[in-house]
Amino acid sequence: MSLPDLAHYMRPGTLSLPALPPLSLYVHLPWCLKKCPYCDFNSHEFRGEGGELAPAPEARYIAALMADLEASLPLIWGRAVHSIFIGGGTPSLFSPESIDQLISGLRARLRLEAECEITLEANPGTFEKDRFRAFRQAGVTRLSIGVQSFNDRHLQALGRVHDRAQALAAVEEARSAFDTFNLDLMYALPGQSLEEFSQDLDTALALAPPHLSVYHLTIEPNTYFAKYPPVVPEDDTAYAMLDLITERTAARGMQRYEVSAYAQPGHGCFHNTNYWQFGDYLGIGAGAHGKLSFAHRVVRQVRVREPRLYMDKALAGEAIAQETEVKRSELPFEYMLNALRLREGFALQDFCDRTGLPLSAIAAGLDEAERKGLIERDFARVKPTERGFDFLSDLQALFLA
Repeated sequence: MSLPDLAHYMRPGTLSLPALPPLSLYVHLPWCLKKCPYCDFNSHEFRGEGGELAPAPEARYIAALMADLEASLPLIWGRAVHSIFIGGGTPSLFSPESIDQLISGLRARLRLEAECEITLEANPGTFEKDRFRAFRQAGVTRLSIGVQSFNDRHLQALGRVHDRAQALAAVEEARSAFDTFNLDLMYALPGQSLEEFSQDLDTALALAPPHLSVYHLTIEPNTYFAKYPPVVPEDDTAYAMLDLITERTAARGMQRYEVSAYAQPGHGCFHNTNYWQFGDYLGIGAGAHGKLSFAHRVVRQVRVREPRLYMDKALAGEAIAQETEVKRSELPFEYMLNALRLREGFALQDFCDRTGLPLSAIAAGLDEAERKGLIERDFARVKPTERGFDFLSDLQALFLA
């Protein structure tokens, strides 16, 4: 699917957006050393013609990314990019030279804000001495390290390719090379006790990460775990784990600014915050998703999913597999699904500016949420209460069309 003429996006519609939100860029690098049993992301073990594991075709893939970006430039003319997130897959599989070439290509084609945040996802299993420092020299400003656990038994159950020693070494290297970085942990893992998670959390916090993301393991459809479900902790144990996270991060001076994200002051992730504030993001790369706003509509795009086919299609100017205009009736839920994840909630004016809708579109949902004690609000702002944070899915569901 090739891009329509810009006039197609600018034609009259049912919305009227007074201004466009901040713009981010997501770049998907789809290859991994091994597919994890819980992962539902578009990630692939790269294999050669004979089916054997082989290096990813970095040069051809970056050429495809640049072609994809160039075809999309008319949709974002004149807009500055505030953040770039290079996700996967395992982006740190790519050589520092390739990441340097990628970031240089993005800089040559986009207007980046002076303080543009550039995040790279990294796996401790790809860690080599000075590799992270080389990513920093290539232009990466923030590393996100997928540790998940410091317990070798749990790492093995999750199908991770690294062990505790590699995780610790990777975090130490990131701390020496970057002013800010994120450490990813998971809880409610197969066979995990409260005491074992407590040890994981203490180990993570002792490393003093400026940012910590902690996710409850979820069994996603179409994954190995969905087909062969593991035995995971009971809900009461998982809630106790969450209580530990809240207490111990607060004791370390970390703010829970989003339902799964904790940061020292000044170290929140701008890129993810832009998602949660219903900002715009152009997504390039195999299977990448994007959301772009125009004067009279909000459009979602999905790139071709299979990496080899994506490279062929992108180089031919046909990277988009699917494009849909978000229906007016769906915008309130789409907005609230994201904004209510934030501890500080959202400004009422931002809802109007980002969706082009009047406040009456969410008035009934807000009244019901307030009645149930899930939100607190004044004339300018809405934010979830502690109860709303604990029962976030119930709160979000009140805004379904």
